[in-house]
Amino acid sequence: MVFTVQLLCRIVPKIKIQSFGVSSVCHEAINKATDVPSSFSFSKNYENKSDIEDIVTSMTVYPDFLNPNEETSLMNELEPHMKKLRYEFDHWDNAIHGYRETERLKWNEENTVILDRVRKIAFPSNIAPLKFVHILDLDKKGWIKPHIDAVRFCGDTIAGLSLLTDSVMRLVHEKNKDLYVDILLKRRSLYVMKGVARFEYTHEILSNESSIFKNQKIEKDRRISVICRNEPDPKYKN
Repeated sequence: MVFTVQLLCRIVPKIKIQSFGVSSVCHEAINKATDVPSSFSFSKNYENKSDIEDIVTSMTVYPDFLNPNEETSLMNELEPHMKKLRYEFDHWDNAIHGYRETERLKWNEENTVILDRVRKIAFPSNIAPLKFVHILDLDKKGWIKPHIDAVRFCGDTIAGLSLLTDSVMRLVHEKNKDLYVDILLKRRSLYVMKGVARFEYTHEILSNESSIFKNQKIEKDRRISVICRNEPDPKYKN
Protein backbone atom coordinates (compact mmCIF):
# COMPACT_ATOMS: atom_id res chain seq x y z
CA MET A 1 0.00 0.00 0.00
CA VAL A 2 1.26 3.48 -0.88
CA PHE A 3 0.90 6.31 1.61
CA THR A 4 1.24 10.01 0.85
CA VAL A 5 3.06 12.42 3.13
CA GLN A 6 -0.13 13.57 4.87
CA LEU A 7 -1.28 10.05 5.69
CA LEU A 8 2.12 9.28 7.18
CA CYS A 9 1.91 12.28 9.46
CA ARG A 10 1.26 10.28 12.62
CA ILE A 11 3.32 8.03 14.85
CA VAL A 12 2.16 4.97 16.76
CA PRO A 13 0.89 6.14 20.15
CA LYS A 14 3.51 5.68 22.85
CA ILE A 15 0.94 5.47 25.63
CA LYS A 16 -2.02 3.24 26.28
CA ILE A 17 -5.47 4.73 26.26
CA GLN A 18 -6.31 5.75 29.81
CA SER A 19 -9.73 6.28 31.30
CA PHE A 20 -9.64 9.47 33.32
CA GLY A 21 -13.36 9.59 33.92
CA VAL A 22 -15.04 12.98 34.02
CA SER A 23 -12.61 15.82 33.45
CA SER A 24 -12.19 18.05 36.52
CA VAL A 25 -12.52 21.79 36.09
CA CYS A 26 -9.33 23.61 37.02
CA HIS A 27 -9.23 25.45 40.34
CA GLU A 28 -11.30 28.61 40.06
CA ALA A 29 -8.48 30.89 41.19
CA ILE A 30 -6.10 29.52 38.55
CA ASN A 31 -8.77 29.77 35.88
CA LYS A 32 -9.28 33.43 36.62
CA ALA A 33 -5.56 34.16 36.87
CA THR A 34 -4.77 32.63 33.49
CA ASP A 35 -7.91 33.69 31.61
CA VAL A 36 -8.70 30.13 30.52
CA PRO A 37 -11.06 29.99 27.50
CA SER A 38 -14.47 28.46 28.18
CA SER A 39 -13.73 25.70 25.66
CA PHE A 40 -10.88 24.38 27.87
CA SER A 41 -11.23 22.15 30.95
CA PHE A 42 -8.01 21.38 32.84
CA SER A 43 -7.52 18.45 35.17
CA LYS A 44 -7.29 19.29 38.87
CA ASN A 45 -3.62 18.31 38.91
CA TYR A 46 -2.51 21.57 37.32
CA GLU A 47 -0.99 23.61 40.12
CA ASN A 48 1.54 25.60 38.13
CA LYS A 49 0.09 28.62 36.36
CA SER A 50 2.79 28.50 33.66
CA ASP A 51 1.79 24.95 32.65
CA ILE A 52 -1.73 26.17 31.95
CA GLU A 53 -0.49 29.23 30.10
CA ASP A 54 1.68 27.00 27.91
CA ILE A 55 -1.45 25.25 26.67
CA VAL A 56 -3.61 28.35 26.34
CA THR A 57 -0.95 30.09 24.24
CA SER A 58 -0.16 27.09 22.01
CA MET A 59 -3.69 25.76 21.40
CA THR A 60 -6.21 28.26 20.05
CA VAL A 61 -9.85 27.50 19.27
CA TYR A 62 -11.94 29.79 17.05
CA PRO A 63 -15.64 29.00 17.60
CA ASP A 64 -17.96 29.62 14.65
CA PHE A 65 -15.04 30.09 12.28
CA LEU A 66 -17.32 28.84 9.52
CA ASN A 67 -20.89 29.85 8.92
CA PRO A 68 -23.45 27.17 7.94
CA ASN A 69 -23.23 28.04 4.25
CA GLU A 70 -19.45 27.63 4.26
CA GLU A 71 -19.75 24.25 5.97
CA THR A 72 -22.27 23.19 3.33
CA SER A 73 -19.94 24.37 0.57
CA LEU A 74 -17.07 22.26 1.90
CA MET A 75 -19.31 19.21 2.33
CA ASN A 76 -20.75 19.55 -1.18
CA GLU A 77 -17.26 19.30 -2.59
CA LEU A 78 -16.04 16.57 -0.24
CA GLU A 79 -19.01 14.21 0.02
CA PRO A 80 -18.93 12.73 -3.51
CA HIS A 81 -15.31 11.67 -2.95
CA MET A 82 -15.77 10.41 0.62
CA LYS A 83 -18.70 8.20 -0.42
CA LYS A 84 -16.36 6.21 -2.63
CA LEU A 85 -14.27 5.20 0.41
CA ARG A 86 -15.15 2.75 3.16
CA TYR A 87 -14.64 3.21 6.88
CA GLU A 88 -11.65 1.42 8.35
CA PHE A 89 -11.64 0.16 11.91
CA ASP A 90 -8.00 -0.94 12.02
CA HIS A 91 -5.63 1.88 11.10
CA TRP A 92 -2.18 1.06 9.74
CA ASP A 93 -0.46 2.81 12.67
CA ASN A 94 -3.15 1.97 15.26
CA ALA A 95 -3.93 5.67 15.76
CA ILE A 96 -7.54 5.82 14.51
CA HIS A 97 -10.62 3.61 14.88
CA GLY A 98 -13.53 4.00 12.46
CA TYR A 99 -12.31 6.39 9.79
CA ARG A 100 -11.79 7.09 6.14
CA GLU A 101 -9.34 9.68 4.85
CA THR A 102 -7.96 11.29 1.76
CA GLU A 103 -6.03 14.32 0.56
CA ARG A 104 -7.12 17.13 -1.69
CA LEU A 105 -5.01 19.53 -3.70
CA LYS A 106 -7.50 21.45 -5.83
CA TRP A 107 -10.66 23.12 -4.49
CA ASN A 108 -13.41 25.16 -6.02
CA GLU A 109 -13.20 28.93 -5.79
CA GLU A 110 -15.45 29.34 -2.75
CA ASN A 111 -13.64 26.69 -0.69
CA THR A 112 -10.23 27.97 -1.75
CA VAL A 113 -11.16 31.28 -0.12
CA ILE A 114 -12.07 29.44 3.10
CA LEU A 115 -8.81 27.49 3.20
CA ASP A 116 -6.78 30.61 2.45
CA ARG A 117 -8.43 32.17 5.50
CA VAL A 118 -7.37 29.18 7.60
CA ARG A 119 -3.78 29.38 6.36
CA LYS A 120 -3.60 33.13 6.96
CA ILE A 121 -4.54 32.63 10.61
CA ALA A 122 -2.45 29.51 11.20
CA PHE A 123 0.80 30.19 9.37
CA PRO A 124 3.05 33.27 9.30
CA SER A 125 3.83 34.67 5.88
CA ASN A 126 7.32 33.13 5.93
CA ILE A 127 5.99 29.60 6.61
CA ALA A 128 5.02 27.40 3.65
CA PRO A 129 1.81 25.36 4.11
CA LEU A 130 1.67 21.86 2.68
CA LYS A 131 -0.16 22.02 -0.65
CA PHE A 132 -2.29 18.96 0.08
CA VAL A 133 -5.10 19.29 2.61
CA HIS A 134 -5.81 16.24 4.76
CA ILE A 135 -9.46 15.14 5.06
CA LEU A 136 -10.33 12.80 7.94
CA ASP A 137 -13.86 11.39 8.09
CA LEU A 138 -14.55 9.85 11.50
CA ASP A 139 -17.51 7.53 11.94
CA LYS A 140 -19.97 8.24 14.77
CA LYS A 141 -18.56 5.19 16.55
CA GLY A 142 -14.96 6.10 15.73
CA TRP A 143 -12.26 7.86 17.71
CA ILE A 144 -8.68 9.04 17.39
CA LYS A 145 -6.23 7.50 19.85
CA PRO A 146 -3.50 9.46 21.69
CA HIS A 147 -0.60 10.35 19.42
CA ILE A 148 1.91 13.04 18.51
CA ASP A 149 2.25 13.81 14.81
CA ALA A 150 5.68 13.05 13.37
CA VAL A 151 7.75 16.15 12.60
CA ARG A 152 9.45 14.29 9.77
CA PHE A 153 6.32 14.48 7.64
CA CYS A 154 4.70 17.74 8.72
CA GLY A 155 5.72 20.97 10.39
CA ASP A 156 5.14 22.58 13.75
CA THR A 157 1.55 23.75 13.27
CA ILE A 158 -1.74 21.91 12.76
CA ALA A 159 -4.92 23.79 11.80
CA GLY A 160 -8.17 21.83 11.73
CA LEU A 161 -11.75 22.67 10.80
CA SER A 162 -14.39 20.57 12.58
CA LEU A 163 -17.44 19.79 10.44
CA LEU A 164 -20.85 18.18 11.14
CA THR A 165 -20.63 17.67 14.92
CA ASP A 166 -19.24 18.77 18.28
CA SER A 167 -16.45 16.64 19.73
CA VAL A 168 -13.95 16.62 22.58
CA MET A 169 -10.20 16.67 22.02
CA ARG A 170 -7.99 15.61 24.91
CA LEU A 171 -4.38 16.68 25.33
CA VAL A 172 -2.29 14.58 27.73
CA HIS A 173 1.24 15.49 28.82
CA GLU A 174 3.53 12.86 27.37
CA LYS A 175 5.68 12.59 30.52
CA ASN A 176 3.13 13.39 33.22
CA LYS A 177 -0.18 11.66 32.47
CA ASP A 178 -1.86 13.43 35.40
CA LEU A 179 -1.76 16.65 33.38
CA TYR A 180 -4.45 16.71 30.74
CA VAL A 181 -6.94 19.15 29.29
CA ASP A 182 -10.21 18.51 27.49
CA ILE A 183 -11.06 20.93 24.69
CA LEU A 184 -14.54 21.32 23.27
CA LEU A 185 -14.38 21.54 19.49
CA LYS A 186 -17.73 22.89 18.45
CA ARG A 187 -19.15 22.25 15.02
CA ARG A 188 -17.73 24.70 12.45
CA SER A 189 -14.86 25.72 14.75
CA LEU A 190 -11.16 25.97 13.87
CA TYR A 191 -8.32 24.90 16.13
CA VAL A 192 -4.66 25.82 15.69
CA MET A 193 -2.12 23.70 17.57
CA LYS A 194 1.59 24.43 17.84
CA GLY A 195 4.46 24.61 20.33
CA VAL A 196 3.89 22.88 23.67
CA ALA A 197 0.48 21.50 22.72
CA ARG A 198 1.91 20.12 19.50
CA PHE A 199 5.11 18.52 20.80
CA GLU A 200 4.77 17.87 24.55
CA TYR A 201 1.19 16.56 24.64
CA THR A 202 -0.53 13.73 22.85
CA HIS A 203 -3.86 14.61 21.28
CA GLU A 204 -6.94 12.47 20.67
CA ILE A 205 -10.64 12.71 19.83
CA LEU A 206 -12.65 10.93 22.51
CA SER A 207 -15.09 8.15 21.72
CA ASN A 208 -18.73 8.62 22.67
CA GLU A 209 -18.21 6.33 25.66
CA SER A 210 -15.86 8.85 27.26
CA SER A 211 -16.85 12.08 25.51
CA ILE A 212 -17.65 14.33 28.48
CA PHE A 213 -16.86 18.01 28.86
CA LYS A 214 -17.31 19.78 32.21
CA ASN A 215 -19.66 17.04 33.40
CA GLN A 216 -21.77 17.29 30.25
CA LYS A 217 -22.08 14.43 27.78
CA ILE A 218 -21.01 15.44 24.28
CA GLU A 219 -22.55 13.04 21.79
CA LYS A 220 -20.26 12.98 18.78
CA ASP A 221 -21.83 12.17 15.42
CA ARG A 222 -19.98 11.67 12.15
CA ARG A 223 -17.09 14.15 12.14
CA ILE A 224 -15.09 15.45 9.21
CA SER A 225 -11.92 17.39 9.89
CA VAL A 226 -10.23 19.46 7.21
CA ILE A 227 -6.60 19.79 8.26
CA CYS A 228 -3.89 22.14 7.02
CA ARG A 229 -0.26 21.66 8.00
CA ASN A 230 3.00 23.36 7.09
CA GLU A 231 6.12 21.98 5.47
CA PRO A 232 8.46 20.07 7.82
CA ASP A 233 11.78 21.50 8.89
CA PRO A 234 14.36 20.40 6.27
CA LYS A 235 16.56 18.91 9.00
CA TYR A 236 13.92 16.19 9.60
CA LYS A 237 13.53 15.15 5.95
CA ASN A 238 16.64 12.98 5.78
